[in-house]
Amino acid sequence: MAGNAPLLGGMAPAQLPIAQPTERVDALGRLSADDRARLRAIPSYRNAVTVFWLYAQNIGILFLAARLNHVATWIIAFLLMGRMHAQFLSLMHEAAHRLLFAHKPTNDFVGNWLLGYPVMTSTQAYRRVHMAHHKREFGPNEPDIALYANYPVTSASLRRKLVRDATGQTGMKLLRGQMKGLRSPDTRVRHTLIKMLALQIVIASTFTVAGYWWMYPVMWVLPYLTVWRVINRLRSIAEHGGMREDDDRRYTTHSVHQHWFARFYMVPYNIGFHMAHHVDAGIPFRHLPEYHRVLHEANYLDTTVEYPSYRALWRALVTPR
Repeated sequence: MAGNAPLLGGMAPAQLPIAQPTERVDALGRLSADDRARLRAIPSYRNAVTVFWLYAQNIGILFLAARLNHVATWIIAFLLMGRMHAQFLSLMHEAAHRLLFAHKPTNDFVGNWLLGYPVMTSTQAYRRVHMAHHKREFGPNEPDIALYANYPVTSASLRRKLVRDATGQTGMKLLRGQMKGLRSPDTRVRHTLIKMLALQIVIASTFTVAGYWWMYPVMWVLPYLTVWRVINRLRSIAEHGGMREDDDRRYTTHSVHQHWFARFYMVPYNIGFHMAHHVDAGIPFRHLPEYHRVLHEANYLDTTVEYPSYRALWRALVTPR
């Protein structure tokens, strides 16, 4: 059994910077009472605009692609639809933490019906699993340990994983497993899956009424099965790949300097400030950049434990041989 145990800690830092308490944060990254109250405030109205704009911009992308009707614009639109799924699930993640709207019923309704169900995810189910991840990263109940373990890997191994993602093999495998929920003895599982599928019918019908029925399989489902899966793996291993269990989040979570293109395409809505999110998971996404700066000011983070870019981290996740 020991030989089959996942390898952890291959990417954990050998040494941590020595944090210095400031007026705003202590040596463990905990905020002062005033900053904690301010940064944990949920900007519900601004988030409502964000959800509206999520829909508006992606409808606009498809409208423009149809209007121009050129192969180049369709390719760009297809890639941006992969980004759309990242956007939906990033905001769903915010709702799972109950940080999207201060009013909990609104938070959960939007998290499910406007964000989760359109991309085949239940906010409540995700919340149950995801809270286990936050409670103890790499602990006995870590749900994603198979995704994070055994790094660094060979370039051939990572290439195989990404090819499976890009060609839809990973997505179809996961979707087939999800569809088995229709036969689940758990009524809640069956009913939730039926709600998701009903919403897919609504989405497909909307495309049909607009005169573009084929957009549903090609511009909605296919990017979900391919582009989004590549984004998801690259983002996930950049968050926790090769790290290990520890009370100090700097051993469990990577920190990556955020560049504009990554924030636009791969880690929207500040989800790339993942170290800050794990040090205090109660801070809404709009406030994570400020909290990240506060951690740097206290030397909780420095360049020895923060990668200068995602490309640098991905290179480090691959063995030289």
